Amino acid sequence: MEHTIYGTKRPPSKVLPEQPTRFFSRTSSFKAFPKDNYVRSFRNMYSTTVAKSKEEGLKVVLVNGGPSARKKVGIWLFGSAAWVFSMVLLGGVTRLTRSGLSMTDWKFTGSLPPLSDHDWLREFDKYKNSPEYKRVNKGMSIEDFKFIYWMEYAHRMWGRALGVMFALPFSYFLRKGYITVRLGMRLSALFGLGAGQGLIGWWMVKSGLEEPASEYAQPRVSPYRLAAHLTSAFAIYCGLFWTGLSVVMPEPPAESVAWVRGAAKVKRLALPVSVLVAITAVSGAFVAGNDAGHAYNTFPKMGDTWIPEDVFDMKPLIRNFFENTSTVQCQDCLARIEKD
Repeated sequence: MEHTIYGTKRPPSKVLPEQPTRFFSRTSSFKAFPKDNYVRSFRNMYSTTVAKSKEEGLKVVLVNGGPSARKKVGIWLFGSAAWVFSMVLLGGVTRLTRSGLSMTDWKFTGSLPPLSDHDWLREFDKYKNSPEYKRVNKGMSIEDFKFIYWMEYAHRMWGRALGVMFALPFSYFLRKGYITVRLGMRLSALFGLGAGQGLIGWWMVKSGLEEPASEYAQPRVSPYRLAAHLTSAFAIYCGLFWTGLSVVMPEPPAESVAWVRGAAKVKRLALPVSVLVAITAVSGAFVAGNDAGHAYNTFPKMGDTWIPEDVFDMKPLIRNFFENTSTVQCQDCLARIEKD
């Protein structure tokens, strides 16, 4: 039959094969495929995919170059963590000897110590203008000043040496291609936190160089800034130690399933214990910052009572947990009991 479009004739169109015919032909082809081969192939593909995903989930490669490179990077990271630990100890000694306010200025890159009598007298004159000398150490000899100055100077320069000790191997390992992008980002964050630690330290010291509000109060650093300084040091230490473990142990032992289950059990116990340890450490920083360690010399009783009467004297209430010497010492003792 001919069709007409606008008066012109068009030849009849060809009849296309029906779609159902093509569909049934495909269905028959699928039925002809051996079922056991199809199921076996699917199972193999599924098991391979699952095994690969499990392996990738358990193994996180942070260092290129094989076991030798992992060992070198691991030694460097554990050495850096040990250095940070020694920094915390040196900072504690500096705090106990009351040497932290002996240097009244700060330079990011550091400076040479006094090398002549004239240099020592100049530094001593700076210290004489500080509130600590006027209210606590008035009449101190220059020899006693040299001792506290060297303590603070050693603490500061030990931290700067740590920065150099961290940066140089980091640059070397980057050049060798050992550091992956993931590890590089983590280490860069830790390096930035370490550089900021110096600024936090000076921010803390600066608070102790200001005149106290009361004429009877002894000058001391802000407990909030001291807690921030100590907490950031703990964060750097934990970050370096954790990264070192991740580098030297990128994959679990052969008994991976049992290892993962055991690690999960340890994790459930480790997390609450870690939180209690962190709370105790930060609480100790507030004890040091408020000189609250000598508020009461008896325990479990604090004086003649179990709980001091002035634990909530400050307003607003939240200030008592950070500035009230009685409350700070009491909560630190309770935190240590819970940890034990």
